[in-house]
Amino acid sequence: MKIAKTVREMRSLVKNSKRPIGLVPTMGSLHKGHEELIKRARLMCKTVAVSIFVNPTQFAPNEDLNSYPRNFVNDRNLCIDNGADILFYPPIEEIYPDNFSTTVKVNKLTEVLEGKSRPSHFEGVTTIVAKLFMMIMPDFAFFGKKDAQQLIVIQKMTDDLNMPISIIPVETVRKPNGLAYSSRNSYLNEKQRREAVVLYNALMRAKTIVRTGEKRWNVIKKEMENEIGKSKEAKIDYISCSRTDNLAELNEINENNSLISLAVFFDKTRLIDNIWL
Repeated sequence: MKIAKTVREMRSLVKNSKRPIGLVPTMGSLHKGHEELIKRARLMCKTVAVSIFVNPTQFAPNEDLNSYPRNFVNDRNLCIDNGADILFYPPIEEIYPDNFSTTVKVNKLTEVLEGKSRPSHFEGVTTIVAKLFMMIMPDFAFFGKKDAQQLIVIQKMTDDLNMPISIIPVETVRKPNGLAYSSRNSYLNEKQRREAVVLYNALMRAKTIVRTGEKRWNVIKKEMENEIGKSKEAKIDYISCSRTDNLAELNEINENNSLISLAVFFDKTRLIDNIWL
């Protein structure tokens, strides 16, 4: 595996690589969810590129930029073990030089759910992803369905800007108890890790209720709140049911076009999860 730290180095490696090229954009602290992204890219592409960049523009001033977990050696080894060909690991000044003044923003889709709780987040996400797309020009880019709104926003950006890149969604990877793999799980203490399973349990409760024929969102949401309430440490940020195409809130479940998502705090750690119906 080759490592590039500058845009020039990355473009040189891409220029001499076989296509199709698959990109897996990450912020590092890689885990089994990222492994699945790399493995899917390996199946579909001649060349697999992974980027590791803890993007400061998607963190609010009160968020965890400085404490976000970083372990380059482990990340590099995981990339090698899963068959990545190129690792792009740029310093901040390579991505955002002193005179940088351009951003990419997707309207409407970014104003709800995560965007409502984290107002500046998605502008940072779309800006860095657009830059990575322009630097690397992949044929495919791989994103996890756990970050559902991010996936939908990136797809919208790609469509609106006529980027010749196919966005490939990859299923959420979970621990045996159902907890979704996340870099922020490392912030949880042992008790919180045990209790964080209430997110998955609440989603499964909703899925079970829908299968019985119940479509009323207020009824389903109440059951989810009760499930999360079984953990004394869990504090709900939001529970939502929305359309998967435009994230419009739904009062009734549509099994062909519904996303049930939630965000829950355990002390200062905020976890998200979802199911697509």
